Amino acid sequence: MRQFVTKIPKQHRVLIAATSVFLSVVLLLPSEQAAASKSSKADSLEIGKRYSLALPEQTDVLLPEQSVSALAPLPAEDLSLNWSVLQVRKGDALSALFKQANVSQQVMLDILALGKPVKTLTRLFPGEQLEFGVNAQGELQELRYALNHLSTLRISRNGEGRFVAEELKKEVELRNQFASAAIRSNFWSAGIEAGLSEAQIMNLAGIFGWDIDFGLDIRAGDSFSVLYETQYVDGEFIGNGNIIAAQFSNQGHLYQAVLHSDGNYYKPDGASMRQAFLRAPVSFQYVSSNFNPRRLHPVLKTVRPHNGVDYVAPVGTPIMAAGDGRVVASAYNNINGHYVFIQHANNIVTKYLHLSKRLVAKGDKVRQGEAIGRLGGTGRVTGAHLHYEFVIDGVHRNPRTVKLPQATPLQGSDKVQFTAKAQQILTQLQTKERVLLAKADEALPAASAAP
Repeated sequence: MRQFVTKIPKQHRVLIAATSVFLSVVLLLPSEQAAASKSSKADSLEIGKRYSLALPEQTDVLLPEQSVSALAPLPAEDLSLNWSVLQVRKGDALSALFKQANVSQQVMLDILALGKPVKTLTRLFPGEQLEFGVNAQGELQELRYALNHLSTLRISRNGEGRFVAEELKKEVELRNQFASAAIRSNFWSAGIEAGLSEAQIMNLAGIFGWDIDFGLDIRAGDSFSVLYETQYVDGEFIGNGNIIAAQFSNQGHLYQAVLHSDGNYYKPDGASMRQAFLRAPVSFQYVSSNFNPRRLHPVLKTVRPHNGVDYVAPVGTPIMAAGDGRVVASAYNNINGHYVFIQHANNIVTKYLHLSKRLVAKGDKVRQGEAIGRLGGTGRVTGAHLHYEFVIDGVHRNPRTVKLPQATPLQGSDKVQFTAKAQQILTQLQTKERVLLAKADEALPAASAAP
């Protein structure tokens, strides 16, 4: 064997020796998986500290002091519990988390046997946390899982040692916030400048959507004021609540709405804001032409009635039924493209033309606000838009100005109580608006005097 080795060229003998040394070192090193597992467990398990009960902010990594989101102080008998916080990682199963917390699988099965109240534990997502509270003997006494900012699932042992589940809710403090703006270019920009969220802007348009066509009727100089709720937990802002009251000045007309205890909005006299028809069947966007029965047809270049309104929006924009009714036509022809006609009460018909897609069939019943098609450019058109018509007793009427039947107003004692409350709230709204305007007027001379 020695003679065989000596016959090998010197360069090859050196290479073989180096390779042997390298393989020996690699075999002696711990595997990356073992090191990672050890580090992962150490990082994800912290024991021996009792945590505060404040609701945490949603962050990628929560400190132990922020993690327990119970809604009341821990009972006295829980003071001796050791708490561990486990953060769910990608690929983690519930059984693995219980194992990391040194809690037996049988205990996990006992908890899951509680059924529906704990079903959410089987659908954990990365970044969420479980709080394990064990006694000196290492037995699980309490488990907590934050469902959201406001609610926590708490599983604890009762006097008989059995597990029981309950959902603890944090008390939300409601504060009133005021916003107001004058429209210079468009309603959306004014709402953003006033500090309203996108959802609040859409809600505000929805409240007045039976009286104002936000695609056609908004003008520079219009204004609005809003009184709305903000939500706080432990002094920290968590989100916006309902719009309590609002007023909108549009082309010299003042519209006012106040939220009632039934969840609907009413005018100061108790009349419902809700009407039988929406002013516009599409979310407010740019409009290509107004109601004009002597309009020059863009394709034929002849004077033809344009008994309706055209709404320009991206292809595929949902088109809503303006009111409750039954579909009497859903078809296609070369002029109207895809179209839908809806028959309503009081001999009213609404027509929706040039759709890219129809979502209802003839004979279908539809509800106000239900999507009945998608905006398109089918038929005889120069571009994608919705052509909308409003017909009463066979006569075309301007959907922007026609008087629409309203929903049932408040009556009796309910109306008396509401009108008194509405007057107080609107007075508060108008007072805040005047104060804001006065401050703006005071700031103008100072701005003018600045060099």
